[in-house]
Amino acid sequence: MSILVSIENLLSGNFVEGMRMEFKEGWNPVSVMRSVCAFANDFENEGSGYIVIGVAEKNGKALRPVIGFDPKKFDKTQKELVGYCNLISPSYVPRLSLEEIDGKHVLTIWVPAGSNRPYKVPDNVLAKHKTYNYRIRQFSSSVIPNAERETELIQLTAKTPFDDRVNTHASVNELGFGLMREHLAKTGSKLFQESAIMNKEELADKMNLCQGAKEHLFPKNVGLLMFSENTNKFFRGVQIDVVEFLEGLGAKEFEENTYVGTIQKQLTDVLSYFKTHIVKSKVIKYADRAESDTISNYPYEAIEEALSNAVYHRNYELQDPIEVRVLPTSIEIISYNGIDPSLKQSDFDKGAIRNRRYRNRRIGEFLKELNLTEGRGTGIPTMKRVLSKNGSEAPKFDTNEPERSFFVTELLIHPDFPIDENGGGQIANQIGGQIELSDRQKEVLEILKADNKTSRKAISEQLNISESVVLKILGTLKEKNLIERNGGTRGYWKIIIDDSIGGQITNQIDGQIKLSNRQKEVLKLIDANNKISRADISVVTHISESAIQKHLKALKEKGILKRVGGTRGFWKIKKQYKNG
Repeated sequence: MSILVSIENLLSGNFVEGMRMEFKEGWNPVSVMRSVCAFANDFENEGSGYIVIGVAEKNGKALRPVIGFDPKKFDKTQKELVGYCNLISPSYVPRLSLEEIDGKHVLTIWVPAGSNRPYKVPDNVLAKHKTYNYRIRQFSSSVIPNAERETELIQLTAKTPFDDRVNTHASVNELGFGLMREHLAKTGSKLFQESAIMNKEELADKMNLCQGAKEHLFPKNVGLLMFSENTNKFFRGVQIDVVEFLEGLGAKEFEENTYVGTIQKQLTDVLSYFKTHIVKSKVIKYADRAESDTISNYPYEAIEEALSNAVYHRNYELQDPIEVRVLPTSIEIISYNGIDPSLKQSDFDKGAIRNRRYRNRRIGEFLKELNLTEGRGTGIPTMKRVLSKNGSEAPKFDTNEPERSFFVTELLIHPDFPIDENGGGQIANQIGGQIELSDRQKEVLEILKADNKTSRKAISEQLNISESVVLKILGTLKEKNLIERNGGTRGYWKIIIDDSIGGQITNQIDGQIKLSNRQKEVLKLIDANNKISRADISVVTHISESAIQKHLKALKEKGILKRVGGTRGFWKIKKQYKNG
């Protein structure tokens, strides 16, 4: 049978981490069986391991072109391997595949995590008198665990991760044959072509998505989560809720979108929405140099990492959805039931994060094959790196200790973006009359007037408030057109309205009308075609006609939109809002 990814991707090291890979120049049953046992034990719930025979390596990387494996020896090697696998206690048999690359063949042994761990294997399967030991992976080696780790391995007997467990309440028929093949096509697996003549049960077995005898074959939870059209039938609450609070938490107006389907579809759909509607970029030019900088309100890669981590590490036994909040100055991603108990708030505060054991090993495998998540322990460092490169603040994390009932990742908006560029937006920026400010906002304004190059940190220290609070105050001042930022981190603040010159700041704001992204999208379609129907808007935006009706009603109530005539009439947009 074939592996689930292309051999090219496997050897590249981009889809499977080095600790889950082992290269052998030739067939050596002694070392191979030790590694088979170690991968089957899957001590840290990392998922499948791969042993590739016919490939030399240097510093853990495959050397190309490959040495190759004689395909004429395949049957003989397969029989030997089955015999040696009978020596593993309890019995365990991996999956073999002959793959072609560099004009040669290599023998690939795919070792999925075993369901009957812990496993023991003789130190030397060729020896007459055999000594049995457990084996686990330690970095890129298969070693005998010390006494403490051996005890821990034995305790894992009854702790198969939820995603790799059999679901006896479902049938293999619930798996989608097309969805499974679609995954294989995306990963470049040779199994995609081979599966054309298979039935659903055969393909599910080849992908390790089911278990049991033919007459009692049941799907695994990972199969129902990633390859079923009816995911919510078996896992209520497995969805992502994206809620936009245009005026902050507690405001009357908010917009909620729910994403369902397979978990990888939920992830890609939400990321697509953020890329299209939330992420904004701008170019900053400088007077003293030719080079310019391009910055984003939120770097897309940081959102991608944060959301992928939430999908990868959430507890699918619970019915609580992943919640994503888009606020005026930040994005919050909330996973309920929290994170692995081995991780503490202090780990995140120090930036030293290493998960002791993964919650969803099979989901992680499939997401990595689709390039939707990074390798072990790289997600948070990637977030920090791209945010720093963008000039944004580092992400913030809340582990909710000691209850640990949820985990929050917070991304703060770039300070050079006014709130109207943070997803929600504003139509019209005119300020008529007088503007209301809080005492804190006035204090910040006074500091900026005294020194227009004052940093957020300096303001925070002067007023004895957190930098995130300062960031929100600056965002509000920019929204009210009182200040604007010129230049990047080395730039300065420009005071637009100076309340010390004949002005008193009070409470009259005119002309500011906030619209959701969906409302802006609907308005843009009507601006392009004022006779467009609700049904046509629904088709273009991929949301229901009832939702379109609500958006149209809101636009009419805000005085932006008017209907002239009946079903054969047209829409009329107030002139100042056209092309907005």
